[in-house]
Formats: sequence, C-alpha cells, structure tokens
Amino acid sequence: MSFIKFENVSFNYQHQKLLLSELELSIDSNSFTAVTGPNGSGKTTLGKLAMGILKPLSGKVLLEGRDISTMSLGKVGSKIGYLFQNPEVQIFANTVIDDLGFVMRIKNIEENEINKKIDTVLDFLNISDLRNSNTFNLSYGEKQRLAIAGILINEPQFLILDEPTTGLDIGRKKMLSALIEKLLAAGKGLMIISHDHKFINNFSGKVLKISGGKIYE
Repeated sequence: MSFIKFENVSFNYQHQKLLLSELELSIDSNSFTAVTGPNGSGKTTLGKLAMGILKPLSGKVLLEGRDISTMSLGKVGSKIGYLFQNPEVQIFANTVIDDLGFVMRIKNIEENEINKKIDTVLDFLNISDLRNSNTFNLSYGEKQRLAIAGILINEPQFLILDEPTTGLDIGRKKMLSALIEKLLAAGKGLMIISHDHKFINNFSGKVLKISGGKIYE
C-alpha cells in the first residue's frame, strides 16, 4: 500500500482556473521524490495537499489508505513533517531548547524525557552547540535546521521540504544535502519541492515535473 496516494485529485484556488487536474500519484514511505516545475505550476500546492493543509476540489488524497481530509493536522503531523519555504514561521520561542520543547511541555511530558529527545535530535542534526542559543540570532541555515529539528521531534515517517535550498549558499547546500542523505539512510521518506535541478539531481529517486496541471515522471 502506498504511503501517500492521490486519486483523481483536482485543485484550484477560488475564482482561478484549475491548477492541478485529475492527478494520480503514489509515494512510498521510505522513498525520495522530487517535485519540480515552473513558478505557479502547483508544486507547493501539491505538497500542502499531501500534508492535508489544503483540500482537493475533487478526488482524494490518502495517507496510509485513509482519506486525509478525515484526519486532524495533528494526526497527519505525527506521520508527515512539513518544512515551509520560510523556516521562521515554524519557530515559536526565544531559545532553541524552549522551541523544541514547546509542544512536549504542552503534552505534559516529563522534563527528563524532553531533554533526552532534544539532545538526540540536536546531535542528529549536528547542531548541539546551538542548544541554548537565542533563535533570533540564528542564521537562515541554522533556523532551517532548527525547524527540521522541530519536525523530527515528532518522529514522523515522512518529510516534505518546500524549496529548502532558497537562501542557502553553496556550503549550506552541501550541509543540507548531507542531512538529506542521513535522513534517507535512517529510513525516512522525503518529498522535496524545488526548482533547483542541480540540487535534486544529487539524490536517487523519482523526479516529477508539474506542467499544465499534470504530473510527468
């Protein structure tokens, strides 16, 4: 069974022409998929449909066989992590440690367990030195890693990264590439939405192009 499946999905924004038309798409839980296409072609829209942030005009998006429109965003978020184009919108607190512990503290998880999970994810992302940093003083690349850390705290099976190379220099792109390889090696599935062909060609997997409301592999 596919992890994410689009069945005859069409979508448009209000009072606009059809952006995506009768899409059929299957994505496995431990696969790498890149979604590319010109600006305005619907790349980000596809990712938000896969996450349940947007609802199809017609057709269904299934997550592990279940209609995603019947699931809460919290439930979807436990299975899929979404990195927005601007990572700052996913940072909620003044310090790295407070930001990563925010949701867990709301859930009344014990502080020892919170610290253990924070240390594990910071170590995985090679940013343990940022543990007590002020989030406002972080570079763009560091904020991106913090946002990814916030996603990984929930231990999702699959990640969607929306234009993750925007604002990154060559060095930071290499760091991101190494992180993606590490995530794939750890068994995570990834969908990368990007116009950066040179970057997505670094990885083995499926490349989908959106054009004229359709998907071409």
